[in-house]
Amino acid sequence: MAATASAQVPHPGGVLAIEAAGAADWLALLQVEELHGIGPRQAATLRRYGVDRVGLLAALPAETVQRLLGKAGRTAVDRARGIDPRTVTPRRLAASVSVRHRFPRDVLDGAAARSALLGLVVQLGADLRRRGQAASALTLKLTFAGGPAWEKTRRLAEPSGHEDDLRQLTYQLMDGAGLQRARLSGLVLRAEDLVDGDRAEQLSLDTARQARLTAEATADRIRQRFGPGVIGPAATYLPAS
Repeated sequence: MAATASAQVPHPGGVLAIEAAGAADWLALLQVEELHGIGPRQAATLRRYGVDRVGLLAALPAETVQRLLGKAGRTAVDRARGIDPRTVTPRRLAASVSVRHRFPRDVLDGAAARSALLGLVVQLGADLRRRGQAASALTLKLTFAGGPAWEKTRRLAEPSGHEDDLRQLTYQLMDGAGLQRARLSGLVLRAEDLVDGDRAEQLSLDTARQARLTAEATADRIRQRFGPGVIGPAATYLPAS
């Protein structure tokens, strides 16, 4: 259930909660290829026999599905019914996390590019803080019209998940690319070598910075309540054109 539901989360960093009592009904309405473990060939085989929904798969005898899919058939039926005997083993969060932006049409390194880049910084910072993590390094990848790409990594002075620190280093990376009339098709910003955010937190005597951190925490609470795109720097809302 968790593996199937994770692919249905409506936006990056979001959460999809399914009540136990409604799990079977939620599964039943999914397309058969959306069930975790069902590959394209298996889905095509099932569809040839009119089994296009997980609910229809769950209603079939396991022996019938096994004749269609081989040994994987019984497992497929169990999963369609929400049955999985494997033990859930908690694991550490990933050592990196990335956000990306693809432009509707190629753009120069101007207002639209900087607006999209700042939007990625805001998104990445909010994601890190939600996860309780901080980045030790950032990697910026630029893709250009025609296919080539540029990528560079730099380390932060101290691990951080705050927009101030992430924005400063991200802009340095962008400036280091030395773009000269190159047309961008996409951006990827990746936080590397993630550490525990509480362990990385440093006390600041800079009152202006503390005020920005307070505003950042308030913005996080607003996003948590109303959604990720409801508040952010004005520059992130410039039209990407």
